[in-house]
Amino acid sequence: MELRFDDRALLLGETLVLADCHLGKGEANVELPIADTTDVIDRFEALLDAHSPETVVIAGDLLHSYSTIPASIRDAVEALDSTALSHDVDLVVIPGNHDVQLDAVWDGPTESEYRIGDTVVLHGHESPETEAEQYVIGHDHPTIVIEGRRRPCYLVGENCFRGSDVVVLPAFNRLLAGVKINDMRAGEFMSPLITDVDALSPIVLDGSGETLAFPGLGDLRAHL
Repeated sequence: MELRFDDRALLLGETLVLADCHLGKGEANVELPIADTTDVIDRFEALLDAHSPETVVIAGDLLHSYSTIPASIRDAVEALDSTALSHDVDLVVIPGNHDVQLDAVWDGPTESEYRIGDTVVLHGHESPETEAEQYVIGHDHPTIVIEGRRRPCYLVGENCFRGSDVVVLPAFNRLLAGVKINDMRAGEFMSPLITDVDALSPIVLDGSGETLAFPGLGDLRAHL
């Protein structure tokens, strides 16, 4: 199935996949208050307008970590849901390791793993239970530094986990600095699905939305 990339999200057929919204991440930053929830919702709606998917899958960490849920986060989840409803889109949430309070704000469909043809989507903090030809995950928030500039990136690799392909999504929330992957080894990633870093090829979207595909990290490191 063709991979189509747009604004830190991924299109697989008629399904839009995004990960790591971490709603409310900016609320704790009193020195630099940024409406990250508004940004996430506005960009989510822009993706729906641009691509008209049938289904949206949020691949984990819809929420940031909370012991109790602020009212603003309840409102943000309701806004995401109403945006999906207004576009006649089914919204499915995969709980991530940060979503300990998800049940308090979300009563819609949840799946620990979501199948799209030969692809299985999961958060990626645990090994999959379902066999698939390809896995799509979030969790690690990859970024890459190219010519001194840090950019969010996708990572795409063939035969990277138990003979299956792996696609790692960048964090959808732009407040997350992400993890610089230039010199990382497999044991430094959080996801158990990342076992062969050298085979992972970074994918970066430039300012115009053009997709820039790089060689695998094993060949690319010498040029970074």
